[in-house]
Amino acid sequence: MDVDQYKVEILPLKNKLFRFALNIVRDEDLAKDIVQESLIKAWEKRNELNLIHNLEAWCMQVTKNKALDKLRSKHLKRTDLFEVQFDTRKERDTPYVVMERNDVLARIKGLIAELPERQREVMQLRDIEGFTYKEIAETLEIDINLVKTNLFRARRKLKESLTKENDYGIENRETAS
Repeated sequence: MDVDQYKVEILPLKNKLFRFALNIVRDEDLAKDIVQESLIKAWEKRNELNLIHNLEAWCMQVTKNKALDKLRSKHLKRTDLFEVQFDTRKERDTPYVVMERNDVLARIKGLIAELPERQREVMQLRDIEGFTYKEIAETLEIDINLVKTNLFRARRKLKESLTKENDYGIENRETAS
């Protein structure tokens, strides 16, 4: 891989790698360092990259490993793995709408934080980063069926928890009959 090919295939992944690292370490400066180290590793391995089937998944795996290494070495506490962002259209929203949206986002973040680690990782890669099941399986080095199972369980748990919170614990009349 030459410089031009590296710029076309690897460098565009920088922002995605940063978001992924940030969601793991929860520190912007540390996440930037992790991405830089990941990009350097990709450059150092440039002669071997043509053997890798999915460069994006490989880069995500490198970033994940470096982030986890940093957490272990610095003894940082991992909290709130996902940073969910929505288009807030601030200029048209009333303070009430913004407050309500922020409340919902905070509840979702809290519920996601309660998921088991593997479910959080799969949900991050699929629902936030847009990876395919196969790419997730390669990135996390697990079977594709485990990816699907973890994603299903994470979504179901999130839906059940949100429904329960929104219904204030009141049984739905349709299901009670």
